[in-house]
Amino acid sequence: MLPDLRQRSTAAELMDDRQIAGVELFIALRELRFINTALFGALPTLEGVARLWHAAGQPPTLHLLDVGAGSGETSRLLLRWAAWRGIGLRITLLDIHPLTCAVAAADFAGEPRITVQQGDLYALPAHAADIVTASLVLHHFSPPDVPTVLRAMRRAARLGVVVNDLHRHPLAWLGIVALTRLFSRNRMIRHDAPLSVARGFRAADLEPMRRDPALAHLRYHWRPLFRYLMIL
Repeated sequence: MLPDLRQRSTAAELMDDRQIAGVELFIALRELRFINTALFGALPTLEGVARLWHAAGQPPTLHLLDVGAGSGETSRLLLRWAAWRGIGLRITLLDIHPLTCAVAAADFAGEPRITVQQGDLYALPAHAADIVTASLVLHHFSPPDVPTVLRAMRRAARLGVVVNDLHRHPLAWLGIVALTRLFSRNRMIRHDAPLSVARGFRAADLEPMRRDPALAHLRYHWRPLFRYLMIL
């Protein structure tokens, strides 16, 4: 049954459980890669990074710090874009979950442009990277914590922040329920994917944050399929 999507859900996702079994998390991350690739989910992040790169004068080198190591499809797309543009790109994948870091390290073994780092977003020093990104990470935080997360990301970024996250919409919820029922038997995916949409955002959630002086320059744009691109 369609949940009430007028407000962000506060229900917990299974993936946020630090005690989750390693094999189950590994399978879930693989399936997330398939879903996000099929839905072109990495494109808003690429757009945001390209915008900041152009605004900075198209520097020949770029260091990205991606909060939440995730399933890896965004990093692969960014590496291809950088190679096409002739940019010396380095990516640091930051995640607080040791199992997620282990999966990411295995995925990118032998890739010298990518470093995996276990750590806390809030402990990042100022200007830790040129651009700080987060794809499908912000919705994991509760509403009161979201502005704090964005401020921490902006402090760690020299040029700016790019956030790619979900639009909380009935069609998005129904679509992901259908997709996961068809293509996944993983309980984590079937539980978390619809819940992620319910924890996603609407313009009414984002606009008030611009009243925070540190977030006054936050811009957000709707992108297919049911994504919000945020640039700060």
